[in-house]
Amino acid sequence: MATGIRDKVVVLGMGCSRFGERWDVGEEELMLEAFRECIADAGIPPGEIQAAWLASCLDEINVGKSALPLAMTLRLSNIPVTRVENYCASGSEAFRGAVYAVASGACDFALALGAEKLKDTGYGGLPGLDIGTMPPLWWANVSAPGAFAQLASAYVAKYGKSAQDVKRAMAQISAKSHDNGAKNPKAHLQKPVSVEQILASPMIAEPLGLFDCCGVSDGAACAIVTTPELARSLGKKDLVAVKALQIAVSDGTEAGHNSWDGSYFATTRLAAQRAYEEAGIKNPREELSMIEVHDCFSITELVTMEDLHISPPGHAVKDVMDGFYNSDGPVPCQIDGGLKCFGHPIGASGIRMIYEIYLQLLGRAGPRQLPNPRFGLTQNIGGFPHQNVCGISVIGRYGA
Repeated sequence: MATGIRDKVVVLGMGCSRFGERWDVGEEELMLEAFRECIADAGIPPGEIQAAWLASCLDEINVGKSALPLAMTLRLSNIPVTRVENYCASGSEAFRGAVYAVASGACDFALALGAEKLKDTGYGGLPGLDIGTMPPLWWANVSAPGAFAQLASAYVAKYGKSAQDVKRAMAQISAKSHDNGAKNPKAHLQKPVSVEQILASPMIAEPLGLFDCCGVSDGAACAIVTTPELARSLGKKDLVAVKALQIAVSDGTEAGHNSWDGSYFATTRLAAQRAYEEAGIKNPREELSMIEVHDCFSITELVTMEDLHISPPGHAVKDVMDGFYNSDGPVPCQIDGGLKCFGHPIGASGIRMIYEIYLQLLGRAGPRQLPNPRFGLTQNIGGFPHQNVCGISVIGRYGA
């Protein structure tokens, strides 16, 4: 019987590039920037890495369809290197590959790296995916803001909320993240924005305004994982362990018939339940120290607070307005600024979220450091509300 991976794998080292409009570098330089920090943090020579996973989504504009660019850029000599892509959850997928390789005993040291170079396209949002007949048949008539605006409308209708109350809660979510991002030197956007500025910004897709939407950027993030025993043999004392790692993929139910009401992410609810069981978490509202969620739009973050079983159904608006998810609240959300401030280089985002949890658990987060964190959760989602992929990881202190 499967027992899960709780405390079988620890994060030996991590690195993250500066995110932003990196006109001066290519994707190879971004990968190197993240990897150099990661390998120095891990304290092992690159030759010790026995397997690697590269997360990259938009192959027509960056590293190509294979994992060769990672192997060649990092000079990973003749080891298995695999490119993975699972929409915006690609980073979570790469991390899962590395973690499972170590947990299975297949290798001692494994690497996961996510990278994307989006600003060079000259396009303000995510470019279209090259996936055969789907775009002309369906996606050509749907935008990402439009699809997620429908999520907001469904949420308002389901719980009988005032549209203005939900808009103000979304503005509070974005303002909170911008306050946090202003303390992060690696974020793309580092300037606080007030709730009033957010509410007065141009409308993109009712009720989503400009500041309710994350931008795109260039960036990379990297992790090296190993066993607790090997980490200790290398002199590591404060170990950050993987407590759970779950990925759920839509099976067509949401898009197939009206049993789904459009107000939540079914994959997040399922992945969260499985992750909590694997991690041994009984009450996430009380036990989680922080969360990093996929705030591609502020309504996504609002709904996710409930899908993660932290806010009760229909109560996220109140929790947001009460400051529950603020940096000084019980469960800070997007303490590093989130996608709102980092932007969304697709392959890198999931690992970038884990990077922040890792820093917090080791007390390395500088001016945004939280007091005595114990468990952190990341939620990385890709696709649309009606068909998506959700990756959830729970990271915590080893043995906790």
